[in-house]
Amino acid sequence: MTRMCHCGHTGTMDCDDEVMLTVRIAAAERALLRDLARGQGGDVSGVAVDGLLEVIPALHDDGSVLPLLRVLARPAPCAVTLWLPAEVADLLPLLGERLVHAGGSALGPASAALSAALRLWLAGDRAVLAAGLARLHGGCGVARMPVAA
Repeated sequence: MTRMCHCGHTGTMDCDDEVMLTVRIAAAERALLRDLARGQGGDVSGVAVDGLLEVIPALHDDGSVLPLLRVLARPAPCAVTLWLPAEVADLLPLLGERLVHAGGSALGPASAALSAALRLWLAGDRAVLAAGLARLHGGCGVARMPVAA
């Protein structure tokens, strides 16, 4: 993983420590991610981080690996680049190792884990995802989030 901020600096020069990763998702998942970001008045990276913070704690046991493997088995033709805080990105290789040990893809533990966790979160009900983001951000964006696709 390359540590670089979203403005292109490596290291910690005048920027928070961020990691750039590319995630593979389906077109519908990409559209939902963009809609959620628009509804929150933010960017897709911010929404992805919020989603990861919601879903990763639920993936603490071996029984949670099976849904991740199912998500990874579905086609994901779209590549989306995300900027993650280093603290969040540092959790992904551990989850990726669990995926590989359970028979998952050996693409790159961090990228595979990010793809699986994000796709698992995006598989939730659109209205529930929007409401969760609104609660996380103190009610911002609830009226702006389109509920029907």
